[in-house]
Amino acid sequence: MTFDTARHDGAARRTSLHGAAVALLTATVLALGVTASTAGATTRLDYVALGDSYTAGPGISPPSPTAPILCLQSAANYPHLTAAAEDWNLTDASCSGATSSDMTSAQYPGVPPQFTALSSSTNVVTVGIGGNDNDLFLGALVSCGVLDIADFLNIGAPCKAVFGNTFADDVTSDAPNIAAVIQGIHGDAPRATVFVVGYPDILPQSGNCYPTMPLTTGDVSYLNGVEQDLNAMLQAQAAANGATFVNTYTPSIGHDACKSTRVRWVNPIVATNGGISVHPDPTGEAEMALFVQSSMAAKGL
Repeated sequence: MTFDTARHDGAARRTSLHGAAVALLTATVLALGVTASTAGATTRLDYVALGDSYTAGPGISPPSPTAPILCLQSAANYPHLTAAAEDWNLTDASCSGATSSDMTSAQYPGVPPQFTALSSSTNVVTVGIGGNDNDLFLGALVSCGVLDIADFLNIGAPCKAVFGNTFADDVTSDAPNIAAVIQGIHGDAPRATVFVVGYPDILPQSGNCYPTMPLTTGDVSYLNGVEQDLNAMLQAQAAANGATFVNTYTPSIGHDACKSTRVRWVNPIVATNGGISVHPDPTGEAEMALFVQSSMAAKGL
């Protein structure tokens, strides 16, 4: 029998090429597997939450075991609920009573500036701030409550008559501070997608509920205007500084502090649902978490 060496060499080359192709394919699959495994291990985004008491959730059980005691932070606030739902790594720096200046300066001894939670590895940031700037919320509610407490006949708008445009002017003057906060976040966390979280509806859109909230109908309308001014300013500054505004006001209408305990998301003067006076109750924080998650999903997160 004659041995065809050319044919043999061709078959050998084909076998060799086939083997090389299989080896290459195997290596590629293994590489893809490693890449996929590595990608799967890094899909837990780093989420940092900044903000005041509407973010921190004071009085809502259970308290956060990792937050400073003075911050009255809840482990069931919207950042914690959002991080759990998304399976993200959370650093919650929110602290009750915080103002814009507490982003870059210590709010209390042992409570570092909130911006220290940010880094170049941060992927997502929420910030809810502005309500305490210029003593806005507390000043407006306390001042109006004191002026209206004796007005059980629901006459006029005593608070509006005294303060006029004062609170609206305070909101306007705070816009540069909010812009600086957003810009500071971008500077310290340049890879992060930033969300500015607004404030939910506190008071009814019409009427009043004296003495549950000791305000006249006229001053309920007046204070609604102040909160709407604040949210509008926050939205404008978010848009102007590369952030996304999370509207919690509009979807919370009908769940204000004047509603029954089963309906409201914000506590009245006497908190009965968990949480503290004139702040979100547990349902309110849970609903805010859903609004935040919806906004994040719209941004592809």
